[in-house]
Amino acid sequence: MPTTAEPLVRFQRVQKTYDGEHLVVRQLDLDIHRGEFLSLLGPSGSGKTTTLMMLAGFESPTSGDILLDGRQITGTPPHKRHFGMVFQNYALFPHLTVGQNVAYPLTVRKVSKDDQTTRVKRALDMVQLKGMTDRLPGQLSGGQQQRVALARALVFEPQLVLMDEPLGALDKQLREHMQLELKEIHRQLGVTFVYVTHDQGEALTMSDRVAVFNEGVIQQLDTVDRLYEMPANRFVAGFVGDNTVLKGTLQTAGEHAVMALPNGGLLGGLNVGGSATGAAVEMCIRPERVVLHSADAAPGTNTLAAEVARVIYYGDHLRLLCNVGAGQTEATVKLPMSGLIGLAPPRAGDSVSLEFPVAHARIYAV
Repeated sequence: MPTTAEPLVRFQRVQKTYDGEHLVVRQLDLDIHRGEFLSLLGPSGSGKTTTLMMLAGFESPTSGDILLDGRQITGTPPHKRHFGMVFQNYALFPHLTVGQNVAYPLTVRKVSKDDQTTRVKRALDMVQLKGMTDRLPGQLSGGQQQRVALARALVFEPQLVLMDEPLGALDKQLREHMQLELKEIHRQLGVTFVYVTHDQGEALTMSDRVAVFNEGVIQQLDTVDRLYEMPANRFVAGFVGDNTVLKGTLQTAGEHAVMALPNGGLLGGLNVGGSATGAAVEMCIRPERVVLHSADAAPGTNTLAAEVARVIYYGDHLRLLCNVGAGQTEATVKLPMSGLIGLAPPRAGDSVSLEFPVAHARIYAV
């Protein structure tokens, strides 16, 4: 991911309120690097789309500054920011052909007809729509219309492309295919992408970095691997990826802490946030990190006796929902099908032992 000391975009102490009382975005400080694919991820109402709209110029900050290449753009209208935009509803002109839709940004910039033809062809080739110049949007599938919208956003070679839930209207298989295509286009062009989504899988698949929003605040801004493996707080741990969650009380503090369960069991993990002894805490661990042992296996460290309550078939893996007692929610275990070759799969009612490796267990204050 290319970066320089000076970010392409900088939000400084940006706040946004619509009613003068409730802040939709609170004290936002965010640097966007040149050439990166940055996703703004969060639930509805978390401030991610408002942040994108302020960057695009469709909304103005209540306070604070937005800088582009070190220059103030807070008061610059959208059409003068020269950013590519892709929306969920495509926003194509139904009466114009595919070629005319893609050429539209060049027309308003008074690019010559010959240059328009060359650029439109290149943009359509890039999104694999070669030969569809003369079709109308109504003659295209949803995925093809989204490709046209992307070509239109890229055709005038903007330094920044903003996308607001652009794949949300597509079916699952096509959406996943388009995610890979978008990432490949980003790799080829080196243009800066800022992408809004509420889909955690989408953000992890495509992004160099992800900013996780909640209640108008960035909870964590990180690379995708760190975001998944080292969530900064309980909200991020719960919002990004699946977790097995166990409740208890911190018995021993420190970086590597020990949590006491209500039934007297002890589990160790990384004390994220530095909770103090006696604090009510929750341990989170990814389902694929939980190790399944037979009930008669030798007792290990960080293990709990459990009973398989349900087995769910996902095709490439099995999900086990296990009762660990002590008033806890069911523990989730993810078992790859490749690891079950030649073995009888677990069944509901089986007694098992679950190991929660200390290196992957995270303890958070409640």
